[in-house]
Amino acid sequence: MEDVTAGLSSLSFENGLNEDEKKFLHLRARSAGRTFCGCAHAAFMCELILSLRGIVRRHTSNRGSLDSGDDGELCVGILGMGHLGKQLLQALLEKTSIKPSQIKISTRRPELAVEFVQAGVECFFDNGRLATWADVLFLCCLPSHLPRVSADLHSSLPKHCLVYSFTSAVPVARLAELFGHKHILRPQYDFVVCDTPDVWLSCTCVTTALTDSLLIEASCPLSMKGGISLGLKWVCAVLYSLLNICTSASLGSSETLSLINSIFKENPVQLNAQSFINSSYASSLRSDESFPWISLTDAQSKETPLLRFLSSSESMRQCISAAYKSQLETTCTTTS
Repeated sequence: MEDVTAGLSSLSFENGLNEDEKKFLHLRARSAGRTFCGCAHAAFMCELILSLRGIVRRHTSNRGSLDSGDDGELCVGILGMGHLGKQLLQALLEKTSIKPSQIKISTRRPELAVEFVQAGVECFFDNGRLATWADVLFLCCLPSHLPRVSADLHSSLPKHCLVYSFTSAVPVARLAELFGHKHILRPQYDFVVCDTPDVWLSCTCVTTALTDSLLIEASCPLSMKGGISLGLKWVCAVLYSLLNICTSASLGSSETLSLINSIFKENPVQLNAQSFINSSYASSLRSDESFPWISLTDAQSKETPLLRFLSSSESMRQCISAAYKSQLETTCTTTS
Protein backbone atom coordinates (compact mmCIF):
# COMPACT_ATOMS: atom_id res chain seq x y z
CA MET A 1 0.00 0.00 0.00
CA GLU A 2 1.34 3.44 -0.92
CA ASP A 3 2.23 5.80 1.92
CA VAL A 4 0.16 8.92 1.21
CA THR A 5 2.11 10.90 3.83
CA ALA A 6 5.45 10.31 2.10
CA GLY A 7 7.24 13.58 1.46
CA LEU A 8 4.99 15.59 3.79
CA SER A 9 7.44 16.84 6.41
CA SER A 10 4.66 18.41 8.48
CA LEU A 11 3.30 14.92 9.18
CA SER A 12 6.65 13.31 9.98
CA PHE A 13 7.42 11.85 13.38
CA GLU A 14 10.25 14.32 13.93
CA ASN A 15 8.08 17.37 13.24
CA GLY A 16 6.22 16.98 16.55
CA LEU A 17 9.37 16.96 18.67
CA ASN A 18 10.90 19.90 20.48
CA GLU A 19 14.64 20.56 20.39
CA ASP A 20 15.35 18.66 23.59
CA GLU A 21 13.41 15.64 22.36
CA LYS A 22 15.21 15.64 19.02
CA LYS A 23 18.45 14.93 20.89
CA PHE A 24 17.15 11.42 21.49
CA LEU A 25 16.32 10.62 17.87
CA HIS A 26 19.51 8.56 17.65
CA LEU A 27 17.90 6.06 20.03
CA ARG A 28 15.15 5.46 17.49
CA ALA A 29 17.77 4.78 14.83
CA ARG A 30 19.59 2.41 17.18
CA SER A 31 16.42 0.45 17.89
CA ALA A 32 15.58 0.12 14.21
CA GLY A 33 19.16 -0.84 13.36
CA ARG A 34 19.36 -3.44 16.06
CA THR A 35 16.13 -5.08 14.91
CA PHE A 36 17.32 -5.08 11.29
CA CYS A 37 20.75 -6.48 12.16
CA GLY A 38 19.33 -9.06 14.55
CA CYS A 39 16.97 -10.45 11.91
CA ALA A 40 19.54 -10.31 9.11
CA HIS A 41 22.24 -12.05 11.14
CA ALA A 42 19.82 -14.74 12.33
CA ALA A 43 18.74 -15.40 8.73
CA PHE A 44 22.37 -15.69 7.63
CA MET A 45 23.13 -18.17 10.42
CA CYS A 46 20.07 -20.27 9.57
CA GLU A 47 21.02 -20.44 5.90
CA LEU A 48 24.56 -21.58 6.79
CA ILE A 49 23.14 -24.30 9.05
CA LEU A 50 20.61 -25.35 6.41
CA SER A 51 23.31 -25.52 3.73
CA LEU A 52 25.64 -27.62 5.90
CA ARG A 53 22.88 -30.00 6.97
CA GLY A 54 22.02 -30.58 3.32
CA ILE A 55 25.66 -31.25 2.46
CA VAL A 56 26.05 -33.61 5.43
CA ARG A 57 22.90 -35.49 4.50
CA ARG A 58 24.01 -35.97 0.90
CA HIS A 59 27.49 -36.97 2.04
CA THR A 60 26.31 -39.59 4.54
CA SER A 61 23.69 -40.88 2.11
CA ASN A 62 26.32 -41.43 -0.58
CA ARG A 63 28.46 -43.49 1.76
CA GLY A 64 25.47 -45.53 2.95
CA SER A 65 25.39 -44.25 6.55
CA LEU A 66 22.33 -42.01 6.45
CA ASP A 67 20.71 -41.49 9.82
CA SER A 68 17.13 -42.61 9.28
CA GLY A 69 15.95 -40.23 11.98
CA ASP A 70 17.07 -37.19 10.00
CA ASP A 71 14.59 -36.06 7.35
CA GLY A 72 16.95 -33.29 6.22
CA GLU A 73 14.68 -30.39 7.19
CA LEU A 74 15.72 -27.72 9.66
CA CYS A 75 13.10 -27.24 12.38
CA VAL A 76 12.95 -23.60 13.49
CA GLY A 77 11.02 -22.48 16.57
CA ILE A 78 10.18 -18.90 17.51
CA LEU A 79 9.17 -18.28 21.10
CA GLY A 80 7.28 -15.00 21.21
CA MET A 81 5.38 -13.18 18.50
CA GLY A 82 5.82 -9.53 19.42
CA HIS A 83 7.39 -6.96 17.09
CA LEU A 84 10.76 -8.72 16.93
CA GLY A 85 9.29 -12.20 16.54
CA LYS A 86 7.16 -11.09 13.58
CA GLN A 87 10.04 -9.29 11.87
CA LEU A 88 12.31 -12.29 12.39
CA LEU A 89 9.75 -14.67 10.94
CA GLN A 90 9.30 -12.49 7.87
CA ALA A 91 13.08 -12.32 7.37
CA LEU A 92 13.45 -16.10 7.64
CA LEU A 93 10.71 -16.69 5.10
CA GLU A 94 12.05 -14.17 2.59
CA LYS A 95 15.82 -14.44 3.04
CA THR A 96 16.40 -18.15 3.66
CA SER A 97 15.40 -21.46 2.07
CA ILE A 98 13.31 -22.36 5.13
CA LYS A 99 9.72 -23.23 4.26
CA PRO A 100 6.70 -22.21 6.39
CA SER A 101 6.14 -25.88 7.28
CA GLN A 102 9.57 -25.91 8.95
CA ILE A 103 8.65 -23.14 11.41
CA LYS A 104 6.53 -23.32 14.55
CA ILE A 105 5.60 -20.47 16.90
CA SER A 106 4.77 -20.56 20.59
CA THR A 107 2.92 -17.46 21.76
CA ARG A 108 0.21 -16.38 24.16
CA ARG A 109 -1.25 -14.21 21.39
CA PRO A 110 -1.91 -16.41 18.35
CA GLU A 111 -3.99 -13.64 16.78
CA LEU A 112 -0.72 -11.87 15.97
CA ALA A 113 0.35 -14.76 13.75
CA VAL A 114 -2.80 -15.23 11.64
CA GLU A 115 -1.17 -14.20 8.35
CA PHE A 116 1.70 -16.64 8.94
CA VAL A 117 -0.61 -19.49 9.90
CA GLN A 118 -2.46 -18.95 6.64
CA ALA A 119 0.90 -19.28 4.86
CA GLY A 120 1.59 -22.66 6.53
CA VAL A 121 3.38 -21.79 9.80
CA GLU A 122 2.04 -23.70 12.82
CA CYS A 123 1.19 -21.64 15.90
CA PHE A 124 0.34 -22.80 19.44
CA PHE A 125 1.17 -21.98 23.05
CA ASP A 126 3.39 -24.72 24.45
CA ASN A 127 7.01 -23.71 25.03
CA GLY A 128 8.11 -27.20 26.05
CA ARG A 129 6.63 -28.75 22.93
CA LEU A 130 8.39 -26.16 20.79
CA ALA A 131 11.76 -26.79 22.45
CA THR A 132 11.51 -30.57 22.08
CA TRP A 133 10.83 -30.20 18.34
CA ALA A 134 13.21 -27.41 17.31
CA ASP A 135 16.74 -27.64 15.92
CA VAL A 136 17.06 -23.85 16.27
CA LEU A 137 14.99 -22.04 18.89
CA PHE A 138 14.78 -18.24 18.82
CA LEU A 139 13.94 -16.55 22.11
CA CYS A 140 12.01 -13.36 21.33
CA CYS A 141 10.66 -12.78 24.83
CA LEU A 142 11.15 -10.03 27.42
CA PRO A 143 13.72 -10.50 30.22
CA SER A 144 10.84 -10.47 32.73
CA HIS A 145 9.42 -13.59 31.02
CA LEU A 146 12.65 -15.62 31.27
CA PRO A 147 11.97 -17.29 34.65
CA ARG A 148 8.72 -18.77 33.33
CA VAL A 149 10.22 -19.62 29.95
CA SER A 150 13.28 -21.28 31.51
CA ALA A 151 11.01 -23.37 33.72
CA ASP A 152 9.13 -24.52 30.60
CA LEU A 153 12.29 -25.35 28.66
CA HIS A 154 14.71 -26.64 31.28
CA SER A 155 13.95 -30.35 30.80
CA SER A 156 12.83 -30.10 27.18
CA LEU A 157 15.90 -28.93 25.26
CA PRO A 158 17.77 -31.67 23.37
CA LYS A 159 21.56 -31.29 23.35
CA HIS A 160 21.65 -30.46 19.64
CA CYS A 161 19.06 -27.64 19.86
CA LEU A 162 20.67 -24.27 19.23
CA VAL A 163 19.01 -21.65 21.43
CA TYR A 164 19.41 -18.17 19.93
CA SER A 165 18.54 -15.47 22.43
CA PHE A 166 17.49 -11.95 21.54
CA THR A 167 17.04 -11.19 25.25
CA SER A 168 19.92 -8.73 25.40
CA ALA A 169 19.81 -7.90 29.10
CA VAL A 170 20.77 -11.44 30.14
CA PRO A 171 24.37 -12.63 29.54
CA VAL A 172 24.96 -15.97 27.89
CA ALA A 173 26.42 -17.56 31.05
CA ARG A 174 23.25 -16.71 32.96
CA LEU A 175 21.11 -18.09 30.14
CA ALA A 176 23.07 -21.34 30.25
CA GLU A 177 22.46 -21.56 33.98
CA LEU A 178 18.73 -20.83 33.65
CA PHE A 179 18.15 -23.38 30.89
CA GLY A 180 20.65 -26.00 31.97
CA HIS A 181 21.87 -25.89 28.39
CA LYS A 182 25.18 -24.68 26.90
CA HIS A 183 24.29 -24.68 23.21
CA ILE A 184 23.19 -21.04 23.36
CA LEU A 185 24.08 -18.18 21.05
CA ARG A 186 23.47 -14.60 22.10
CA PRO A 187 24.49 -11.78 19.75
CA GLN A 188 26.20 -8.98 21.64
CA TYR A 189 25.52 -5.65 19.92
CA ASP A 190 27.43 -2.57 21.00
CA PHE A 191 26.83 1.05 20.07
CA VAL A 192 29.63 3.36 18.99
CA VAL A 193 29.76 6.98 17.95
CA CYS A 194 29.60 7.45 14.19
CA ASP A 195 28.64 10.01 11.53
CA THR A 196 25.86 7.96 9.92
CA PRO A 197 23.48 6.64 12.63
CA ASP A 198 20.45 7.76 10.59
CA VAL A 199 21.13 5.01 8.05
CA TRP A 200 18.80 2.76 10.07
CA LEU A 201 15.80 5.10 10.14
CA SER A 202 14.46 3.61 6.91
CA CYS A 203 14.09 0.19 8.58
CA THR A 204 10.40 0.52 9.41
CA CYS A 205 9.81 -2.91 7.86
CA VAL A 206 12.69 -5.37 8.01
CA THR A 207 11.79 -7.34 4.89
CA THR A 208 11.55 -4.16 2.82
CA ALA A 209 14.82 -2.89 4.27
CA LEU A 210 16.49 -6.22 3.45
CA THR A 211 16.23 -5.35 -0.23
CA ASP A 212 18.44 -2.29 0.30
CA SER A 213 22.06 -3.07 -0.62
CA LEU A 214 23.34 -0.13 1.46
CA LEU A 215 21.69 -1.49 4.61
CA ILE A 216 22.95 -5.00 3.88
CA GLU A 217 26.45 -3.59 3.57
CA ALA A 218 26.04 -1.58 6.79
CA SER A 219 24.89 -4.68 8.70
CA CYS A 220 27.74 -6.95 7.57
CA PRO A 221 28.82 -8.66 10.84
CA LEU A 222 32.55 -8.09 10.41
CA SER A 223 32.43 -4.51 9.15
CA MET A 224 29.26 -2.97 10.56
CA LYS A 225 28.47 0.70 10.05
CA GLY A 226 25.89 3.10 11.41
CA GLY A 227 27.03 3.05 15.04
CA ILE A 228 26.28 -0.64 15.74
CA SER A 229 28.92 -3.35 16.06
CA LEU A 230 28.92 -7.11 16.56
CA GLY A 231 32.08 -8.76 17.76
CA LEU A 232 33.99 -11.64 16.23
CA LYS A 233 32.78 -13.95 19.00
CA TRP A 234 29.37 -14.13 17.34
CA VAL A 235 30.97 -15.36 14.11
CA CYS A 236 33.04 -17.83 16.14
CA ALA A 237 29.94 -19.20 17.83
CA VAL A 238 28.19 -19.62 14.46
CA LEU A 239 31.17 -21.52 13.02
CA TYR A 240 31.45 -23.69 16.14
CA SER A 241 27.75 -24.51 15.79
CA LEU A 242 28.53 -25.79 12.28
CA LEU A 243 31.33 -27.90 13.73
CA ASN A 244 28.89 -29.38 16.27
CA ILE A 245 26.48 -30.37 13.49
CA CYS A 246 29.21 -32.53 11.97
CA THR A 247 30.14 -33.93 15.38
CA SER A 248 26.49 -34.89 15.95
CA ALA A 249 26.57 -36.71 12.60
CA SER A 250 29.69 -38.64 13.77
CA LEU A 251 31.77 -37.30 10.91
CA GLY A 252 35.54 -37.53 11.12
CA SER A 253 37.57 -34.36 11.47
CA SER A 254 38.82 -34.53 7.88
CA GLU A 255 35.27 -34.87 6.50
CA THR A 256 34.05 -32.11 8.81
CA LEU A 257 36.64 -29.62 7.62
CA SER A 258 36.03 -30.49 3.97
CA LEU A 259 32.26 -29.98 4.28
CA ILE A 260 32.49 -26.72 6.22
CA ASN A 261 35.08 -25.34 3.81
CA SER A 262 32.79 -26.23 0.91
CA ILE A 263 30.25 -23.66 2.17
CA PHE A 264 32.82 -20.87 1.71
CA LYS A 265 33.80 -21.71 -1.86
CA GLU A 266 35.58 -18.45 -2.64
CA ASN A 267 37.92 -18.55 0.34
CA PRO A 268 41.60 -19.00 -0.54
CA VAL A 269 42.37 -19.87 3.10
CA GLN A 270 41.05 -23.24 4.29
CA LEU A 271 39.88 -23.85 7.83
CA ASN A 272 41.89 -26.62 9.48
CA ALA A 273 41.84 -28.40 12.83
CA GLN A 274 44.07 -25.76 14.44
CA SER A 275 41.53 -23.13 13.40
CA PHE A 276 39.01 -24.64 15.82
CA ILE A 277 40.91 -26.38 18.63
CA ASN A 278 44.27 -25.96 20.32
CA SER A 279 47.30 -27.20 18.42
CA SER A 280 48.19 -30.02 20.83
CA TYR A 281 44.69 -31.52 20.60
CA ALA A 282 44.61 -30.97 16.84
CA SER A 283 47.93 -32.77 16.33
CA SER A 284 46.60 -35.88 18.08
CA LEU A 285 43.18 -35.85 16.36
CA ARG A 286 42.86 -38.64 13.79
CA SER A 287 41.25 -37.82 10.45
CA ASP A 288 38.45 -40.32 11.14
CA GLU A 289 37.89 -39.05 14.69
CA SER A 290 35.16 -36.49 15.34
CA PHE A 291 35.87 -33.06 16.75
CA PRO A 292 34.84 -32.61 20.38
CA TRP A 293 31.49 -31.00 21.08
CA ILE A 294 32.13 -27.29 21.58
CA SER A 295 30.26 -25.33 24.25
CA LEU A 296 28.95 -22.16 22.62
CA THR A 297 28.82 -20.57 26.07
CA ASP A 298 32.59 -20.99 26.33
CA ALA A 299 33.06 -19.88 22.72
CA GLN A 300 31.44 -16.53 23.54
CA SER A 301 33.10 -15.94 26.89
CA LYS A 302 36.67 -17.11 26.32
CA GLU A 303 39.47 -16.57 23.85
CA THR A 304 39.40 -19.52 21.47
CA PRO A 305 41.70 -20.75 18.69
CA LEU A 306 39.00 -19.75 16.22
CA LEU A 307 38.86 -16.22 17.58
CA ARG A 308 42.62 -15.90 17.16
CA PHE A 309 42.45 -17.34 13.66
CA LEU A 310 39.70 -14.99 12.50
CA SER A 311 41.43 -12.02 14.08
CA SER A 312 44.55 -12.71 12.02
CA SER A 313 42.96 -13.92 8.76
CA GLU A 314 41.64 -11.01 6.74
CA SER A 315 40.87 -13.29 3.78
CA MET A 316 38.60 -15.48 5.92
CA ARG A 317 36.79 -12.44 7.28
CA GLN A 318 36.31 -11.13 3.73
CA CYS A 319 35.00 -14.52 2.64
CA ILE A 320 32.42 -14.60 5.45
CA SER A 321 31.38 -11.04 4.61
CA ALA A 322 30.97 -11.96 0.95
CA ALA A 323 28.85 -14.99 1.88
CA TYR A 324 26.66 -12.78 4.09
CA LYS A 325 26.05 -10.17 1.42
CA SER A 326 25.48 -12.77 -1.28
CA GLN A 327 22.80 -14.53 0.76
CA LEU A 328 20.94 -11.39 1.82
CA GLU A 329 20.93 -10.01 -1.68
CA THR A 330 19.15 -13.16 -2.86
CA THR A 331 15.39 -13.21 -2.29
CA CYS A 332 14.00 -16.64 -1.50
CA THR A 333 10.40 -17.45 -2.42
CA THR A 334 9.37 -19.80 0.38
CA THR A 335 5.89 -18.50 1.06
CA SER A 336 4.31 -19.75 -2.18
